[in-house]
Amino acid sequence: MKVEIQKVNSYEEEQALLRVVKVTESVQTAVNALENSDPAITARSNGETLLCPIDKIYYIESVDKRTFVYTKDNCLEVQYRLYELENTLSRNFFRAAKAMIINMRKIKSVRAELNGRMTAELLNGERVIIARTYVKELKERLGL
Repeated sequence: MKVEIQKVNSYEEEQALLRVVKVTESVQTAVNALENSDPAITARSNGETLLCPIDKIYYIESVDKRTFVYTKDNCLEVQYRLYELENTLSRNFFRAAKAMIINMRKIKSVRAELNGRMTAELLNGERVIIARTYVKELKERLGL
């Protein structure tokens, strides 16, 4: 498949044109990604329901059968289970432990620990532990 990109001067001129013989599943996935460039999930905070943009999420954690989404400044509760979120989130998210998913774009640095685990420092200064089971995949995805 030939891909062509043309730079334009303003956002009003942006558009995507797909010329295909047949609309396959992969073509439909690409269309969905282009149309939904700013996906969000519903979350609750202080009795209020709001939309949390996926690109604002630093990590997601499951505690006592409740799932929480952490952004730079907030902790929000979501109604989904981790495995449900894992299936809907982009490739930028990584399962770091049985009860945690991390946004790889929010990782500032990683450090190996003596026990085979790793510690990741996020852009907001928080440190999270990467379980030994998931260290190999993280290293591959980071190119280490």
